Amino acid sequence: MDHPTVSPFQSTEKAPTSVVSPITSAAAQASAKKWNQFKDSFRPAQNEDPFAGSNVFVYRSEIQLDEDKENLTDLQKAAINSSKTQMKQKLLPRHLAMFIIGGTVGLGLFVNSGGALATGGPASLVIGWSIVSAMIFVTMLALAELSVAFPVTGGFVTLTTRFIDPSLGFALAWNYMFNWMVALPVALVGAAITIRFWRDDINADVWVAVFFVFIVFLNMLHLKHYAELEALLALVKVLAIVGFFILGIVLTCGGGPQGGYIGGRYWHDPGAFANGFKGVCSVFVAAAFSFAGVEIISMTAPETIDPETAIPKAAKRTFWFISLSYIAILTLIGCLVPYDSDKLWDGDSYGSISPFVIAIQNAGISGLPSLMNVVIILAVLSIANTAVYATSRVLSAMGDIGHAPAILSYVDRTGRPLVANIVTFVFGLLSFLAASDKENDVFLWFSALTSLCTIFAWMAICWCHIRFRQALKLHGRGTDELSYASPLGVWGSLFGLVMNVLVIMGQFWVALFPGSSADAKSFFEVFLSLCILIAFYVGHRLWKRNKSWFIRTHEMDIDTGRKHYDIELLKQDIFYERERINNSPFYYRIYKLLC
Repeated sequence: MDHPTVSPFQSTEKAPTSVVSPITSAAAQASAKKWNQFKDSFRPAQNEDPFAGSNVFVYRSEIQLDEDKENLTDLQKAAINSSKTQMKQKLLPRHLAMFIIGGTVGLGLFVNSGGALATGGPASLVIGWSIVSAMIFVTMLALAELSVAFPVTGGFVTLTTRFIDPSLGFALAWNYMFNWMVALPVALVGAAITIRFWRDDINADVWVAVFFVFIVFLNMLHLKHYAELEALLALVKVLAIVGFFILGIVLTCGGGPQGGYIGGRYWHDPGAFANGFKGVCSVFVAAAFSFAGVEIISMTAPETIDPETAIPKAAKRTFWFISLSYIAILTLIGCLVPYDSDKLWDGDSYGSISPFVIAIQNAGISGLPSLMNVVIILAVLSIANTAVYATSRVLSAMGDIGHAPAILSYVDRTGRPLVANIVTFVFGLLSFLAASDKENDVFLWFSALTSLCTIFAWMAICWCHIRFRQALKLHGRGTDELSYASPLGVWGSLFGLVMNVLVIMGQFWVALFPGSSADAKSFFEVFLSLCILIAFYVGHRLWKRNKSWFIRTHEMDIDTGRKHYDIELLKQDIFYERERINNSPFYYRIYKLLC
């Protein structure tokens, strides 16, 4: 048998081989896997079957089965694109509730209520917030019905385009998106300014940078983790409201270190009303601003698990918590702080003009003012966090329905609207104007651009609900096919629509005549947003050559975007559920109506 020959110059020893520990190898593989998963998470969401998946809400109507997409109108394309979403369904009812609280409770309650107290008086606070609360309640019922029936991207912004008019939808979408986009830098600057309560020797941009990185980090997390952290931020607001309610009662009854029994002293001297009826009207916009954000629940519908039950419960229950908390807290504020207090106007930080902080300082309690300022900072950061969520979802929907470049509708594999997030972050860099001496002027006019847009959004919601019910009736269909129907029906939405118009009319008077004579600057600080809305509306009509003033009722598509249902089975389930409720005790029927 032949043997292989070995060169005398060739070593017969084997080369040493490196020994890799199995544990080290497994750790390296796990690390590489996580890195690859992280990189892949930014890739486009997989969309092999646009009609498959639990997170896709599409009703297979004839226009969606049309293979020749060129034959579809812009309105039909918008309906189809907004019905197909690659966002992940991860949100639970408690997430929705905390989203609403996180996006609503903030500067409007903790800071701006002080200005409203100074201009209107304590009675005006209660009257103004009560009226706006009634308006919000009917709006939330209508929004819950629309969001359950059409869990599409963009929520009411998309439905305005489909049910009222594409030009109005275009104007509302840009106006509403810009409202939340501006809220991001304003909130970050507000948080940085609040730090001045303790330290005014540090450049505000330092704190802006810290808060900006924190907000970016939160919004790049997966939806489930993001929702949990937002819930924690919102929980701080809930605890602050409950804590101050208890403290307010104690202080009003004379339980503080200073001041003694207060009771209704300040309701008699200096009085209940600061400027009569005009003072009441001046409170309306402050009240509306404090409720801004409740409509964000419409944006969460495509990402909600079981929206049929989660959305109505979250909408109604959070409304009661927010509205009752507002009215109770503001009643106490009117008892603890006189409306002619100079502290309501003089201050270099949000904390120093907050009626909450002023009430605590007047009672001579040390330590709590600092704690209240911490609450204000966390509340403002929660607003900033919600602002990124809302802006990115609206931008993504605008890309879907053709109101903005299609690239904005890019959704990555984790369900994040990645491009829309990046655009929002870039705009948020304006928050670094905090150290500029023109910061107040810049953000004053930014706020003016969007001061009334929330009221416009609520009007659109009520109008969309009325049009939807009209279309159902015209096609011989009814609420027996709706998983959730507003118990107040069309009349509730008509009430909400009228009340929104009255609020705007009252604010028109106050803005134009803040004193005895007209003031153009005061007027445009409030009504510039209306001018912007009209400009976008007219511009879109001219661009698209839109000759119809609104979509005819018989032309409305009330099927695309509906979830897959066996309609007859659904009607049967709804019938039995309503019969069960009707046969229940009176108190339970009231509970189901309100909660």
